[in-house]
Amino acid sequence: MDSHEQRLVHRFREGDAAAFRELVERCQEPVFQLAIELTGDWDDADDLSQQVFIKAYRALPNFRGETKIMSWLYRIMVNTHIDNARKNRALGWRINPSSPDEDQSQAEPYITHTADDNPETRTASHYMQDHINRALETLAPRQRSVFVLRHYHDLSLKEIARILGLSVGTVKSQLFRAIQRMQKELAFYKAELGLEESS
Repeated sequence: MDSHEQRLVHRFREGDAAAFRELVERCQEPVFQLAIELTGDWDDADDLSQQVFIKAYRALPNFRGETKIMSWLYRIMVNTHIDNARKNRALGWRINPSSPDEDQSQAEPYITHTADDNPETRTASHYMQDHINRALETLAPRQRSVFVLRHYHDLSLKEIARILGLSVGTVKSQLFRAIQRMQKELAFYKAELGLEESS
């Protein structure tokens, strides 16, 4: 945890509510980005982000500062996402109720476009994105979390293990299974997406 984060946590513990608002402003963009990547749905991501900050507000007085604030928030988010997925399964709901007719702008965090993209390229990107979203939906919540943190946030296996409270070996196993599944679902995009095994 850097010195600025330490000061914010200290101010919050001293009763300064503005410190938490500043922390939210500092972290809300990457938190929402990860929420979108985990849920694949704009509204679900918004709900998940709010749950994360509510839990963070309650838990911050006991935060020991052994990791960066973002790593701590990521851990809260992944655990909340997994809990929500379990509850949804128990109720017979799909984790990601998306359809081909949904606004593909919700998928923008996965694929970025260059300024000189022509309409054909943009259409192809959206078509590919729809396949990526559907492939991600086939992953178990923990596998999806590991895959997203590794391939979209470029975190090391040790960092992911710390965030998720898992052993590095378990993270490797979850990532291997996730990659296998993604390779199967996206076999015709394999070379383009670079879905090679990671170590």
